[in-house]
Amino acid sequence: MFLNGLLNRSASPLPMGVIAHDDMVEAIASGQYTVIDVREVHEHRSGHIDGSINIPLSNFHPANVPTDKPIIVYCATGGRSSMAMQILQSAGVTDVRNYRPGIAGWRMQGGALV
Repeated sequence: MFLNGLLNRSASPLPMGVIAHDDMVEAIASGQYTVIDVREVHEHRSGHIDGSINIPLSNFHPANVPTDKPIIVYCATGGRSSMAMQILQSAGVTDVRNYRPGIAGWRMQGGALV
């Protein structure tokens, strides 16, 4: 699948399920993903990655997550998105990746927010 290919070509080895920044940019541009911001609503409103949907970790339930495409989760710095990925995997969702740098890393790399 698309994201698996991206993970396999990363320059440095990443833990399983983690997507690198350049691969995240490509995945977003492809439109072949669902990007979920697991930060709280007020954090999402203050700026988020274009096209992402907001499902805060505080209200996170796998039944509320679209699974028709591979999933990428992110938060502020990677902690909450790691938990969201674990919740999804425990529910049997296998095509999920964590953008561990979070919104902080996205901004440091020059990523735009809306």
